[in-house]
Amino acid sequence: MSNTQSEHTIEGIDKLKELVEAINICLFCTDLKTNDGATTRPMSAVKVCDQGNIWFFNQKDSEKNKEILNDPKVQLFFAHPGKGSYVVVNGDATITTDREKIEELWTPDVKIWFDEGKDDPNISLIKVTPSSAYFWDTDGNRMINILKMAASFVTGTNLVSGTEGEIKI
Repeated sequence: MSNTQSEHTIEGIDKLKELVEAINICLFCTDLKTNDGATTRPMSAVKVCDQGNIWFFNQKDSEKNKEILNDPKVQLFFAHPGKGSYVVVNGDATITTDREKIEELWTPDVKIWFDEGKDDPNISLIKVTPSSAYFWDTDGNRMINILKMAASFVTGTNLVSGTEGEIKI
């Protein structure tokens, strides 16, 4: 990409919210020391709060929660190839069963994972507090960028533009 842009403080949180809400699904990586892929699972982000924390619903007795209790360091990889948007987040995860927070973040979509809805005794939340984040975001729509890539190949000049940079939380 031709433009590099750093986002800062509140603008950084706004950028993180914008990208995470648009992409939603990430590869959620725990047990980073083993780096074998077995502790990486797709998960849907529920919300990015005003402090920049990313929230997920999860089963209380899950392997993911056990891994987080063992080592809170996590990485999240969000990708939307159709929009040319990508984000990697490094951070620390914590687990909570706070009923008020569950109520606040609950959406009907989450019910498919919890038989008893928001009152399911096996429900928990994972809060990821980012320590760093980096994004790549291509300008324009996919079809136009495909044409720009073809023209770039022919002309030898990069015609695809976008932004990338560190998101400061």
